[in-house]
Amino acid sequence: MIQLGSDPNCTIFKSDTKGVCPQLYCFSWKHVKMVEELSSYTPVDLSELDALMHELSATSYCDELLLSNALDDANVHVYVIRDEGHIVATATLCVKHTLEFTVGDVESVVVSSKCRGLGYGKALMRGVVEAARGLGVHHLQLTSHSGRVVANGLYREMGFVRYETNCYKMVL
Repeated sequence: MIQLGSDPNCTIFKSDTKGVCPQLYCFSWKHVKMVEELSSYTPVDLSELDALMHELSATSYCDELLLSNALDDANVHVYVIRDEGHIVATATLCVKHTLEFTVGDVESVVVSSKCRGLGYGKALMRGVVEAARGLGVHHLQLTSHSGRVVANGLYREMGFVRYETNCYKMVL
């Protein structure tokens, strides 16, 4: 294993096996949480990701086309944490290259309501940050609903800074 980073509560390692799905490991004194970059999926994985998206928002979902498109895109990285073989947390890192920077958008971050408070969100976000560093990302950006108090606290704790901007959206 290759050590990628460390802080007082967690050390991040990446598997160095060739030809195998790269895996990020977060070792802490309480639990071992494996952050896995998804490269393929089973029908059960798809169902569990869809359930997580419904926890994120009543209108969010994950279907086979969306997941296949994400996994087929070299600039999209879907990370998950499994507990007893089941996907219980996920985040998506979308890397985009501009004339100015290589930017990482962190999207669809959610931990199952059954597993909140166990450190999975922190492990997941640490894995995403370390993966982004390894991909040469200049900065990460994300949005989070103001009602997600714990998640917003975690992002601030990890060094994300809230900034004012005019954020626009156009549904096509």
